[in-house]
Amino acid sequence: MQNKLKKAFASVAGLLMMAIPALAQTGATGGGVSDNGYKYLAAGLGMALAAGLAALGQGRIAGSACEGAARNPGAANRIQVLMILGLAFVETLVIFTLVVVFVKL
Repeated sequence: MQNKLKKAFASVAGLLMMAIPALAQTGATGGGVSDNGYKYLAAGLGMALAAGLAALGQGRIAGSACEGAARNPGAANRIQVLMILGLAFVETLVIFTLVVVFVKL
C-alpha cells in the first residue's frame, strides 16, 4: 500500500511539474489574462492568516497571565502590565500586516 501511494504521489507531482511551463506561456495575442485576482486572493489569505494566528497568540497570552496571577496574586499588577504590553505588540504586528496588504494592492 505504501509503495502504491509513493508511486501515485510521484506521478501526480511529475504531471504538475510538466504543466508549469505550459501555464507560464502567453497566448499568441499577447495574453489577456491578468494576475490581479491572485494578488487579491493572496492579500486576503495573508491577512486572514495573520489575524487568526494573532488571535491564538492573544488567547495564549491572556490565559498565561490569568494563570500567573492565580498562582502569585502579589505579582498580579506586574503580570497585567506585561500582558497589556504583549497584547499591544501582537496587535501591532497585525496592523503592520494590514498596512503591507494595502501598500501591495
